Amino acid sequence: MGKLKIPHGAIVFVGDGRKALFLRNVGDQDYLNLKPERVFVDENPPTHLQGTDRPGRTFKRAASHRSAEVSTTDWHEFEKHRFAERVAAALEKFVREREATVLIVVAPPRTLADLRRVFHADVKKRIIVEIGKDLTRRSVDDIEGHLTIVSEDGLRLPKS
Repeated sequence: MGKLKIPHGAIVFVGDGRKALFLRNVGDQDYLNLKPERVFVDENPPTHLQGTDRPGRTFKRAASHRSAEVSTTDWHEFEKHRFAERVAAALEKFVREREATVLIVVAPPRTLADLRRVFHADVKKRIIVEIGKDLTRRSVDDIEGHLTIVSEDGLRLPKS
């Protein structure tokens, strides 16, 4: 176990495929005090409520009577990826507006992968640590507790 030092003014991003919190440390690196600055919530119903068409069919040859069903689109998963793109763009703007130099990203591993793919280079260079956990349903106090002591296996330091 190690103590994560989060400097004053650092931005902590906590998100998943449906919700994102932008928090700012108004305390110092010894006494973390996160204040919510922005919250994004995406209304993303299950796929069966979003896509009502039956799957299509494909034919191998015109003379053949065999066909295969085409898999249905997972609209719920698709929307999670789109949400990551929108949140990444908002985070880039937020980081520039606040002139933040330090960013901590907390998200489930699949969401982290989506975010890494779409984060602007300017945002990536400010990330000091990524934490592969889903803390979006936690209170700010609980998030602070998770960030105060973080296990080494939960951390991923970005490549320089």
